[in-house]
Amino acid sequence: MSHSTPSTIWTRPFFMALVNNFLIFLVFYSLLTVLPLYVIDELQGTEGEAGLATTIFLLSAIIVRPFSGKMIEWLGKRKTLIISVLFFGISSFLYFWVNDFYLLMGLRFFHGIWFSISSTVLVVIAADMIPPHRKGEGLGYFAMSMNLAVVVGPFISLALIQWIPYTTLFLGLAFVIVIGFICSFGIQVMEGDVVETMDSRRLTFKDLVEVKAIPIALVGFLTSFAYSGIMSFISVYAKSIGLFESVSLFFVVFAAAMLLSRPFTGRLFDRSGPDAVIYPSLFIFAIGLILLSVTHSVVLLLIAGTLIGLGYGALLPSFQTMSIQAAPKKRTGHATATFFIFYDLGIAVGSFVLGVFSFQLGFSALYIICALVVLLTVLAYKFVTKKARCAREESAEVLEI
Repeated sequence: MSHSTPSTIWTRPFFMALVNNFLIFLVFYSLLTVLPLYVIDELQGTEGEAGLATTIFLLSAIIVRPFSGKMIEWLGKRKTLIISVLFFGISSFLYFWVNDFYLLMGLRFFHGIWFSISSTVLVVIAADMIPPHRKGEGLGYFAMSMNLAVVVGPFISLALIQWIPYTTLFLGLAFVIVIGFICSFGIQVMEGDVVETMDSRRLTFKDLVEVKAIPIALVGFLTSFAYSGIMSFISVYAKSIGLFESVSLFFVVFAAAMLLSRPFTGRLFDRSGPDAVIYPSLFIFAIGLILLSVTHSVVLLLIAGTLIGLGYGALLPSFQTMSIQAAPKKRTGHATATFFIFYDLGIAVGSFVLGVFSFQLGFSALYIICALVVLLTVLAYKFVTKKARCAREESAEVLEI
C-alpha cells in the first residue's frame, strides 16, 4: 500500500522525513562551521589541522557511500534509518568529551560514516513517497531542508558560540539529533518485496555502485566542485575585500533565492523536462560567480548571492532526480549513494584544488575558474544527455524489430 495518493507530496511521513533530514544537516553544517574555530581556539591547532576536521569527515562519508545502498538492501530502509540516526546522535554527544585533536579526528571519521548512511537512506525513503510524475518537484522540496540547514546551522552556531562554551553548543546539537531520532519512528517506510540477506558472495562493483547513475553523477561532480569555492572561501574572500560583516547576508539571500524558486523549478522539471531547468540554471550560476569575482560592494555581493542561489539551488535536486530516474526502482539506494559519492568528492577535491589556485592567483581569479568549470558542466551535461537519448532510441528500434 502506498503512503501517498497519485498526486500528493505532502504526507505526514514525507514531512517527518524532511524534518529529520533538516536536523541532520543542521548539525552537519553547524559543526562544519565551528569545529575549525574549536581546533584553533581550544585545542591550539593550526589552520591546516582545522581544515582536517572537514576533510576527514568527508573522506569517511565518501568511503562509506558505496556501501550505503547495499546496507539498505540488507537491513531494509526503516532499520537502516533508525540505526544510522542513532549512531549519528551518539557521535554528536561524544564531542562533549573529546578534548584531544587526534581523538577528534577519529570521532569525525566515525561521525562521517553515519552521516553518509543516514543522508542516503532519507533521500531513498523520500523518493519512494513521491508520485513518479512529481518526482522533480518532490525531491526539490526535500532538498530545501538541506538548503535551509546551510544557513540556519552556521547562523545559529556562530551566534551562540559568542555566548556559550563550545562544549555546551556540542551538547545542544546532540539533543537536536535526539529529536531527529524520535522523528525516525514516525516515518512509515515501504520496503521492497524482498530484503536481501547477507551472503558469502564477493561484493562486485555493481553491488556497490549504480553504473547507470554515474554519467549524471559526474556532471554533479563538476557542479559541486564549483560550489566548493563558495562553501570554503566566501568568508575569507569577503574579509579580503572589506565585506566580512555582510557575508551572513550573502547566505540569507542565497538561501532565500533557493527556497523561493524551488516550487517553480521543480514543477518545470516535471512538466518540461530537465533541460528546461538545468541549462538556464547553469548559466545563471556562472553569471553569479563572474559577478562575485568583481564584487567590491554589498549590493553586488547580494546580487551575486541571489544569482548563485537561483542557479545552484535548482541543480542539486535536478541531478539527484535524474540519477534516481536512470536506475531501476529497486536500485534507488545505490543510485542515490552513487550520486552523493561524486557530489561529496567534488566538494572535497574542489576545496583542495581551488585553495591552491587562490593562494597562487587570488580569490577573484578563483571565482572566474569556478565559472569556467560551470560552463564546462554545460558541455558535459549536453554530452551525457545526448548519449543517453541515443541509447534510448537504439533500444526502441530494437524493440520495434
